[in-house]
Amino acid sequence: MAPGSIGVMMADMTPQRDPSPWITRFAHLAPEHQPVLDLACGSGRHTRLFLERGHRVTAVDIDLSDVGDIDGHENATLVKQDLEDGSVWPFGTQTFGAIVVTNYLHRPLLPSLVATVASGGVLLYETFGQGNEAFGKPSNPDYLLKPGELLEAVRGILQVTAYEHGEHSEPNRCVVQRICAVNRQTPVALP
Repeated sequence: MAPGSIGVMMADMTPQRDPSPWITRFAHLAPEHQPVLDLACGSGRHTRLFLERGHRVTAVDIDLSDVGDIDGHENATLVKQDLEDGSVWPFGTQTFGAIVVTNYLHRPLLPSLVATVASGGVLLYETFGQGNEAFGKPSNPDYLLKPGELLEAVRGILQVTAYEHGEHSEPNRCVVQRICAVNRQTPVALP
């Protein structure tokens, strides 16, 4: 796992296999027939979710060993990439109908992620926030979102549909920040 990558491990180091309830709640906002980017895909739980929903999915991680079973799926593209090596954003001007990021933070990528959401598309982001150090890893402030940081990242560019920052107890106690933001001007139907 790359430095700064939290992957899909919780405090007990058990890989998460089920999709995040946050991502599942807003998955319907990904426009049909538009590609999905699962950034720092880890075990591929969200890649599988969107493949099941009929999307083409690009799954990116430094280690793709946990998504080997997806290799060769007609709608899946696996990209082995160190997202923190300082290289250029690997997707150029390509846009995605949905961008999914969970349990991962590399701040220099935030502007590219926001700019890569296609018209009508959605950014679904969920990772650890400040205060998590009280419960375990990650505890390094470099990997913990400041209150409102995701709101600031999308301000003036995407419309915030839902946002949370707070302490959660399931599956383990942690502090999490989450955002669902769409690239459209009209309100969306909430689940």
